[in-house]
Amino acid sequence: MRTTEATDRVQLVFSLLDTDGNGVLEAEDFELLGSRVVAVAPWADDAARSAMIGASRRYWRTLVTELDANGDGRISPQEFTACVLTPERFEATIDDFAEALAALGSPDGDGLVTRPAFVALMIAIGFERPRIEALFDAFGPVDGDRIPVAIWAEGIRDYYRPEKAGIPGDHLTPGPVR
Repeated sequence: MRTTEATDRVQLVFSLLDTDGNGVLEAEDFELLGSRVVAVAPWADDAARSAMIGASRRYWRTLVTELDANGDGRISPQEFTACVLTPERFEATIDDFAEALAALGSPDGDGLVTRPAFVALMIAIGFERPRIEALFDAFGPVDGDRIPVAIWAEGIRDYYRPEKAGIPGDHLTPGPVR
């Protein structure tokens, strides 16, 4: 069953991915997403940067393959919500994206994401800083204000789960910052 929180999370992501604000998603939106994210990760090696660009492109390919029935190369908010909140259609794509983004945040490759790296990557996606800080804190930082890559990747996966409510990712959605 789809929760209100899940719908709110997906609507927020759609608005962030629609980089030109034209009300639909297009391939260029995902190219820009990947470029913006890797641009703020100068610490990352070429493999991590390539994985992030590849994950952004796969995200688009999955959407356009699953949803673009008329072949116009555009995805509406309604189409997006239907796809990303259907795990069997989108789970592998989200896994790929979650792993690439979270790994990109581990500057020294130790499996831990620093707060500055997390904040920079999330701002590049378009999230608001106070909400990013609340999310990072919700992940329970340890060991010098860092979170495990695996915790962040799982948080990304949970963000797209239609049955989830009360998860750390809900800190990113509209309403008071918790």
